[in-house]
Amino acid sequence: MLSNLFKKPAVPQTSLLHDTYFNELRRKEYSRLCNQEHTYLDYTGGNLYAQSQIDKHQELLRNHILGNPHSTNPSSKLSTELVQEAREKVLQFFNAGDDYECVFTQNASGALKIVGECYPHCEESHLLMIADNHNSVHGIREYCSKQDGTYNYAPINFEDLTINEEQLEESLNAQVDKKHKLFVYPAQSNVSGVKHDLEWIHQAQKLGWDVCLDAAAYVPSSVLDLQEYQPEFVALSFYKIFGYPTGLGCLLVKKTAFPKLNKKWFAGGTVQYASVNNPFYLLHDNYEKFENGTINYLDIPAITIGLNFIEKIGMQRVNERITSMTKYLYQELKKLNYADGSRFVHIFGPTCRESTGGTIIMNFFDRAGKLISVYDVEAQANEMNISLRSGCFCNPGIDELNNNISNDGIENQFFTTDSGNLKGLVSKLKDMRGATRVSVGLPTSQKDLDKFIDFVKSVRNEFSN
Repeated sequence: MLSNLFKKPAVPQTSLLHDTYFNELRRKEYSRLCNQEHTYLDYTGGNLYAQSQIDKHQELLRNHILGNPHSTNPSSKLSTELVQEAREKVLQFFNAGDDYECVFTQNASGALKIVGECYPHCEESHLLMIADNHNSVHGIREYCSKQDGTYNYAPINFEDLTINEEQLEESLNAQVDKKHKLFVYPAQSNVSGVKHDLEWIHQAQKLGWDVCLDAAAYVPSSVLDLQEYQPEFVALSFYKIFGYPTGLGCLLVKKTAFPKLNKKWFAGGTVQYASVNNPFYLLHDNYEKFENGTINYLDIPAITIGLNFIEKIGMQRVNERITSMTKYLYQELKKLNYADGSRFVHIFGPTCRESTGGTIIMNFFDRAGKLISVYDVEAQANEMNISLRSGCFCNPGIDELNNNISNDGIENQFFTTDSGNLKGLVSKLKDMRGATRVSVGLPTSQKDLDKFIDFVKSVRNEFSN
């Protein structure tokens, strides 16, 4: 029964660019969007689950008794089998072969925390990041600096938000005297959608760096082949790929790099032996070493269901669909100036959208050239039942670059604000930054995009006089 439940579906033979296929998929699997007349454009924030995913997971929960895996009783044994099936499915989906361990985590941030906490930061270590990183990557610098390690950032280009290759190469060639070198960067920006070249993995490794790839924004619409590129560590969240379940991600650890992660404590499920009468303990030597306590054994089988769903469609087909939708939206938005030709919308990032994911960030300006509050834009979108996102998206590097926020400007706000007025400080910093982000996904239709375009026109018309 279980093997039939998780049997890999056949891949449809229809054209990768056949709109009818996606329209039917939306009608069948995402009908709630149409029923609620909801225009959802926040797929980078969180993907949407298909109806069949929920149905299959509920079928499993209704028909089977699943217990805590840390035992050999029948319910525990079944849970262990399903969890292991999901683990193997993840490795197969990313073509990891036998080269990686799959550690289940709460999310991509939890995966990055393991790297930050357990990597051998010390006086002989260096951490290299790029300015275009999520806060969950930036936070690794705190582990590094508190253990006397050093760190620096490679900048991104103002014009198109791509990596400044010259300065990144310079940073990679530096630190020759360091014993432990960790380079962390995103395969795709969670803000601009820019895909950063995976060849940097090879180049960094040739120069003696360990590479941690933040793949959370990349894998929902792009193929990650871990036989072609083999970073030491890969972090991702599953709800970003197929919407359900939330609260589950993983850290893929290359087995040759596994001994580099020195866990400094133990918890339930992570040890083979521990004692009260003496200070000794023995950690597991595989993925269990980092899966603290009871894993989410009821939801982990839904990962298998979700990955099967994506495989049925085909990741390349998803990629081409999302690229097509993004290019259409970008081209239509570029047309929306004021009647006299003055700028209304400014789109950040590259003009060529072939090398970006399904994400576009923008700001709007009134006739006098003053920035229209991104939070006012979001409030108006809410009234039209459009879900988009405003702010800096946990990526301060891109936001500071886009809004020309200098170190002096930030320091001035910190040092001129009363230490007890934290709310005032946050308010001042918030006013300095922000953009509007829309992102497309598998269920997105042209009708969704046209509704957003009409919304943007309505904002423009409001400020035309």
